[in-house]
Amino acid sequence: MAKIKKGFRIEKDSLGEVYVPKKALYGAQTQRAVENFPISGIKMDFPFTNSFVDSLGLIKDAASRTNKKLGLLGVKKASAISKASKEVWQSKHNSEFPLDVFQTGSGTSTNMNANEVIANLASRFSGIEVDPNDDVNMSQSSNDVIPTAIKISAYKDLTEKLYPALDKLIKEIEKKESSLKGIVKTGRTHLMDAMPLDISQEFSAWSSQLKNVKKTLVFLEKRLLEMPLGGTAVGTGINAHPRFAKNFAKELSSLIGGKCKATSSENFFHELSSQDTAVQVSGELKNLAVALMKISNDLRWMNSGPLAGLSEIELKALQPGSSIMPGKVNPVIPEAVAMASADVIGNDVTITIAAQSGNFQLNVMLPVIAYNLLKSMALLTGSMNVLADKTIKSFKVNKKALEKALNKNPILVTALNPLIGYKKAATIAKKAYSEDRPIIEVAIEETDLSEAKLKKILDPIKLTKGGIN
Repeated sequence: MAKIKKGFRIEKDSLGEVYVPKKALYGAQTQRAVENFPISGIKMDFPFTNSFVDSLGLIKDAASRTNKKLGLLGVKKASAISKASKEVWQSKHNSEFPLDVFQTGSGTSTNMNANEVIANLASRFSGIEVDPNDDVNMSQSSNDVIPTAIKISAYKDLTEKLYPALDKLIKEIEKKESSLKGIVKTGRTHLMDAMPLDISQEFSAWSSQLKNVKKTLVFLEKRLLEMPLGGTAVGTGINAHPRFAKNFAKELSSLIGGKCKATSSENFFHELSSQDTAVQVSGELKNLAVALMKISNDLRWMNSGPLAGLSEIELKALQPGSSIMPGKVNPVIPEAVAMASADVIGNDVTITIAAQSGNFQLNVMLPVIAYNLLKSMALLTGSMNVLADKTIKSFKVNKKALEKALNKNPILVTALNPLIGYKKAATIAKKAYSEDRPIIEVAIEETDLSEAKLKKILDPIKLTKGGIN
């Protein structure tokens, strides 16, 4: 190149010379990727989480420590790489990761982005030349680095962000469940009147759903901590020390701390060619999204009205609901959560399709798997926080509406089936419906059972206990 552009420097790689912004910590390979993939504007330094870029720093830090202990990397270089990597995993250089999610399917560009940034920083810190490939990427390949980064970032966002939000939501539901125990309402199946239940029983279904999701996610944690690093290019571990993988897992566990007990994968060929764990975790995140959508829709139906709907509960008014209808207030949080849940379900479809692209020894849709997996966690985390804080914690129960509907519910006649039979009970129910009368009035007329006995049998509180009355 004859003349250097203003504000740029010249970098070289195996394909030749490249103009790189003068102040950038990254180098030629990153710049080529910036120019090659102007696709979405969605960067690997995702707007909703730093964990993926942070995980690259953790990987390079743990790898440099491992290579030093194995005698493969000099103390000065290793220390400089470790220091530079720490700045990356502490999110001090996120602006130096400009690459689009939609790039080379192995994520090689992003791995080299990390290598170049860390090598540049390490060279400054040590005063000696640190090479991005030979030093920072020692004993590694993009093909095992990016699958490892997916697992580490997913583990961190799961345990540090999603779990606290999930636990908060469960806690708020259980508090509401406890405070409303003893309030009986009309049950509904097919959106039609059904046998009564305690409102706390209805809420217990929500908390049970969420607890079961957490059980599955906790089970999958172990899979997220099985590290692919050490498989290098195709799973054989070429150019890596035989003890590198196990030592790396120990160093990583030490850096992350807490309950993290990373281990080396039992089969690198599996880990590089497939994304089974991402699919499993995403599947359970989809399950959580389905649960949140069910809870949100229940809340919306229960809140419907206030005059022409069920009006069983009253959600806190958060904002005006219409630009044209004065006084209208809408269930905005459940609606927002339902939309976020729909997006998570779509993310799972993307991850499923991407995971099918394990061609022979490598999956080639790794960046989009990382993006959608972490996006789903962020959406669910935010959704559960606002659902707990702005809906579950504050809604009120309309006892009068519950009692009015319950007293006129002809389906209570179900409790008489063992005494008068299904056909006779159906006749009583239809008459009560058509004449808009309480079921007990019609039952007194149509059976030889005493009013006292009917009141005892048709007591809604007793009916919530199950069994034969």
